[in-house]
Amino acid sequence: MSAATPPDPAAGAPKPAAAGARGLLRSGLLVSAMTLLSRLLGFVRDQVFAISFGAGPLTDAFFVAFKIPNFLRRLFGEGAFAQAFVPVFTEYRERRSAAELRDLAAHVCGTLGGVLLVVTTFGVAAAPLLVLIFAPGFTDDAERYAAAADMLRITFPYIFFISLVAYAGGMLNSAGRFAVPAFTPVLLNVCLIAAALLAAPHFAQPITALAWGVLVAGAVQLAFQLPFLARMGLLPRPRWGWRHSGVRRILKLMAPAILGSSVAQINLLLDTLIASFLVAGSVSWLYYSDRLVEFPLGVFGIALATVILPRLSADHANADPARFRRALDWALRMAALIAIPAAVGLALLAAPILASLFQYGAFSALDTQMAAASLVAYALGLPGFVFIKILAPGFFARQDMKTPVRIGIVALLSNMVFNVLLVVPLVLADYAAPHVGLAAATALSAWLQALMLYRRLYRERIYRPEPGWRRHLARIAVALLAMAALLLWLTPPAAVWGTLPALQRVGVLLGIITAAAACYAACLWLLGLRPRHLRA
Repeated sequence: MSAATPPDPAAGAPKPAAAGARGLLRSGLLVSAMTLLSRLLGFVRDQVFAISFGAGPLTDAFFVAFKIPNFLRRLFGEGAFAQAFVPVFTEYRERRSAAELRDLAAHVCGTLGGVLLVVTTFGVAAAPLLVLIFAPGFTDDAERYAAAADMLRITFPYIFFISLVAYAGGMLNSAGRFAVPAFTPVLLNVCLIAAALLAAPHFAQPITALAWGVLVAGAVQLAFQLPFLARMGLLPRPRWGWRHSGVRRILKLMAPAILGSSVAQINLLLDTLIASFLVAGSVSWLYYSDRLVEFPLGVFGIALATVILPRLSADHANADPARFRRALDWALRMAALIAIPAAVGLALLAAPILASLFQYGAFSALDTQMAAASLVAYALGLPGFVFIKILAPGFFARQDMKTPVRIGIVALLSNMVFNVLLVVPLVLADYAAPHVGLAAATALSAWLQALMLYRRLYRERIYRPEPGWRRHLARIAVALLAMAALLLWLTPPAAVWGTLPALQRVGVLLGIITAAAACYAACLWLLGLRPRHLRA
């Protein structure tokens, strides 16, 4: 059948919505709401971890055992694979028949599943070697090294399940069904909370229960999405398809995207590698501070990227560059409006947030102080992280993976240089928190990557800012100054937070955050920003 043949309605799934920025805003809010629920449960999960296990050698071992498959998930599943698969799948939806669409889904599923089985088998067998590669500092502590290797054998198959979850989610997102993939991570948090509270007491080494929780969560998340694919008529019967034209296109796009789409994750993994040589607890401090930065990044940045990629892919497939530019411009305006105040708020409230969420049980005041130091550094890079999530789809939607790769390599090498320049002097000076240098290096490399992506899009005339950006940024700047002043006035000293009862800590913190958000929104309103400006 000709490539120009319109899709068969029997495909069971509507084309991606193309209702303009209003449709994008609605989809973005839906994904943000689901992601917010997941992130809130994630905080409960991390509270349970902190209270039950604290920040020590065995906690470091689990975080490494979880971070390695989680890194591969972001690199292959939600990273390179999603960015290569969604544009090709969207093109098939726009230009091919329902039978061709289902055939692509079946061959991608079979090929991806076969490759994942091989990778999983290797990962389980090579667990001690992987720990040696990703956390070489653990070799100085035999118990920590052995615990990390044992737990990695359990957690590594998570990559098999969660990559197939990303495959299923890519099809659902392409069809405009954003809620299900956005809700799915909630199940990971539920499984891990249950593992920590219910299963851990029954293990000789309680923290091992968390590793089993990760494995179970992967299977549960995949099982949850399958019925929704079946309703769309896209539940595939896996078929090996290495030579299938669509599969080969996806693989060709994936090859360069593996690095280019996940530089931030590689940077975080390098942080873990270097932190394994620092004082015990450094990996955990970076983990908790990174988790707090991931909250606004996930709720807003990844949500925007999730809804913008199918839209940009459809605009490119339909040869509508003006619509493409407007969609990208809308996403960047939304990112600036949210990410910049979120970064300032995290930096100014770092210690209060950590003390309110985690400083109970085994998590000490020192742990709060150390994690807060790295959180401030990470927060400064938050807008850069979010802009990367928005700008990179400008290339992926056009099936240009090579440009982000080249930029990603520069950012990755720059991060290594920043690590040396920032961490080594802190270690030589016997600074108490040298892990802060790792967070600062990651933030700087994120800004560098975002600026290079923007410059390339601008230079190639793929993107040009729409009128009104100066006024938009001026409004944000004035509202931000008012918000920061209010935060500095309302927030008690850091030492006070640890002395307050738990409910009072949370209540005071929520009150301060609510007042700051209201101040920011009120200033924007007084400066003339209206809801219609977020849709236009």
